[in-house]
Amino acid sequence: MQSVEDPFAGRRRNWRIRSPKTLAVTLTILLIFIVVGVFGSQIAPEDPFKLDLVGRLQPPFFDGGSLDHPLGTDDLGRDTLSRLIHGAQISLLAIVMVIPLATVIGSMLGLLAGWFGGWTSRVIMALVDLQLAMPAILIAVFLRAIWDPSLTNVVIVLVFALWATFARLVRGETLGLKEREFVLAARTIGAGDLRIMTRHVLPSLVNSIVILATLNVATVVIAEAGLSFLGVGIAQDSISWGIMISQGRGVIATAWWLVTVPGIAIIVVSLVVNIFGDWMRDFLDPQLRNVQS
Repeated sequence: MQSVEDPFAGRRRNWRIRSPKTLAVTLTILLIFIVVGVFGSQIAPEDPFKLDLVGRLQPPFFDGGSLDHPLGTDDLGRDTLSRLIHGAQISLLAIVMVIPLATVIGSMLGLLAGWFGGWTSRVIMALVDLQLAMPAILIAVFLRAIWDPSLTNVVIVLVFALWATFARLVRGETLGLKEREFVLAARTIGAGDLRIMTRHVLPSLVNSIVILATLNVATVVIAEAGLSFLGVGIAQDSISWGIMISQGRGVIATAWWLVTVPGIAIIVVSLVVNIFGDWMRDFLDPQLRNVQS
């Protein structure tokens, strides 16, 4: 018997994503992530670098381990929970550094390209095309060959990878806004280009920029972990979720938690950030906000 597609399934999924309960859970997890990232050093139960070879590879408490190490220990006896908490600090620091830089650089260049057009637009969009054609991992490898691994390298790579998305978005919207009545009215009273761009056009772009920045947070979390996993991110003697996965893969057959725990952390944070980004998009866009769920 042929199944009939439910025409309201998509609406019900959207309602679940926008529901107050989903939003409350999402905000709670994000708040926990932020608090752990900011106060990780005070929250962590143990020194994440403390070695205890006698207690190495202890499983989590729910798999026969001890509550002294709720999420087990690694192959050097270091507490997995403490390392997970400190890893959140690196992820949060990467977000705080990368997103504002990529947003400001990309938005300013996109605004200039959309407003002035001509050779300004051609040069900037050529840089955008060049960035999109060059994989960020090549930049990471190049920086790794010049400098030692560090958070600075990660920030440079991720800003390079993300600024073009903001530039393309802002340029496209600026092209439409500069022909609007309020811009023409500002011209008639003698307002200059700089005043019109900063006082009239840029405020109209804030919603779109905020939405894109929010949605890119998950990209930063995943990319930072990926670069650290490959050894071209932060230094291997530091702590990040990607490094935890990289160091745990060699003993995954006997210590599954060393890879699973940070992997789940990356998935959960990325998921809730994307859900929050979808909610922000619906909230800030009047057309989406008024759609019947």
